[in-house]
Amino acid sequence: MGERKRIPLGIFAVLLFISASSFQFLCATEDAEDAIFYESFDEDFEDRWIVSQKEEYSGVWKHAKSEGHDDHGLLVSEKARKYAIVKELDEAVSLKDGTVVLQFETRLQNGLECGGAYIKYLRPQDTGWKSKEFDNESPYSIMFGPDKCGPTNKVHFIFKHKNPKTGEYVEHHLKNPPSVPSDKLTHVYTAILKQDNEVQILLDGEQKKKANFLSADDFEPPLIPTKTIPDPDDKKPEDWDEREKIPDPIAVKPDDWDEDAPLEIVDEEAEKPEGWLDDEPEEIDDPEATKPEDWDDEEDGEWEAPKVENPKCEAAPGCGEWKRPMKSNPAYKGKWYAPLIENPAYKGIWKPRDIPNPAYFELKKPDFEPIAAIGIEIWTMQDGILFDNILIAKDDKIAESYRETTWKPKFSVEKEKQKEEEAEAGSSGIAGFQKKVFDLLYKIADIPFLSAYKPKIHDLIEKGQEQPNLTVGILVAILVVFVSIFFRIIFGGKKQPTKVEKTNVESSTTNKKSVENVENEENKEKEESSSSAPARRRSIRREN
Repeated sequence: MGERKRIPLGIFAVLLFISASSFQFLCATEDAEDAIFYESFDEDFEDRWIVSQKEEYSGVWKHAKSEGHDDHGLLVSEKARKYAIVKELDEAVSLKDGTVVLQFETRLQNGLECGGAYIKYLRPQDTGWKSKEFDNESPYSIMFGPDKCGPTNKVHFIFKHKNPKTGEYVEHHLKNPPSVPSDKLTHVYTAILKQDNEVQILLDGEQKKKANFLSADDFEPPLIPTKTIPDPDDKKPEDWDEREKIPDPIAVKPDDWDEDAPLEIVDEEAEKPEGWLDDEPEEIDDPEATKPEDWDDEEDGEWEAPKVENPKCEAAPGCGEWKRPMKSNPAYKGKWYAPLIENPAYKGIWKPRDIPNPAYFELKKPDFEPIAAIGIEIWTMQDGILFDNILIAKDDKIAESYRETTWKPKFSVEKEKQKEEEAEAGSSGIAGFQKKVFDLLYKIADIPFLSAYKPKIHDLIEKGQEQPNLTVGILVAILVVFVSIFFRIIFGGKKQPTKVEKTNVESSTTNKKSVENVENEENKEKEESSSSAPARRRSIRREN
């Protein structure tokens, strides 16, 4: 029997994409009837979307194909620009009743070093904004999507909520949001707002975060304010004493306490080591140095050879004039201070009294403002950001169907192409290992108890990714950093060494101020001793 011919993976992926695209058209047509809003960008956007006419938004939007596909999207075409574009909905979408799903695709075709790729879901225009004047101040209900620049690397989920007591709109940020994928593939972002106050954040259909709108642990600041606040008008009484301990007013300095005794004295018992070379200097003229040909004695002065270490001193205990070393002075006590005693007038650390919070309110569900328009208002240093398949639906099953028919076929082709490119470049070994490590590091950075270290961790990962010749050793070093942070959190930081004060039994009555005085005396003595040492001659030329 003849050998079966294998279909190349690339051709198989293309056939799969063509088949899926046909299926996609049929399914998307059926699902479109169930969607509240859907924008595929298959046709030019100019007759449906309104570009902001504000002067600062000079970035040019384009109707363009995604690289390697026939599928079109809304393209950020220029670097270092502000972009703003908006689409008014036929009907405002309520966020109060039932499930609402927000979903869209982005592809960072040239990567994302600094910029946003998020969407704003805007409030009705009767709140004081116009589509042609859409800008950063236009009021929104929800902002959702990737944002990355410097220490910022997160998939934002922000909602604005009106405080029923004050009438003020407060911006609430999701705590510990997931990170932005670091590749150049198409990714789909999904936010599912449920009737039970739960919100789920999905990346490529996989749940990355689940939170509750009413939980203080999930949003900053919390949606529901605290019941009490410190009284801003409360002032600390003038006679309030916060000193826990005070110097003993009846303590008297002992008669034998010598504050002038030096910290160190000459060790009279020390003896010069045998073999010490008294007549040999520590440095000698460099025997190999020669006077430069262009040296002018009149302009440059008398030439002197540079100094080098005396080779005869290497085998000897020392060279030059021997002097007895210094040792700690047993009679040293330092400046005397009265010992500390409990303060009889101590009242504790003062803080203002708590009063009822005038902004406090209670509710069972967030009072979201409706969505009347969809806007993209971003600033980015990168071009090549492509938005596609923007969806608002009332059922997460509808969003899942769109992911299967519009996103997954493209992602599969891109993923396969990425593997082929890595194989052709001969980088399937270390590059593949690197990618797995970086993916793991990003997941570790998303762990809630590491949130305080997240910006530094992301900065470290990004520096590693910028080095194409990154070795396994460096990757292991990054992992060691994670382990160090983990152990520091679990076991606490290193204990600081206890300072041992050089003093006798009588000096044990001194307080913390005497420790500072000892340190000042030590620094002073060291400066004096260092200033008495002979200065070494370093110069080659002399100044006129």
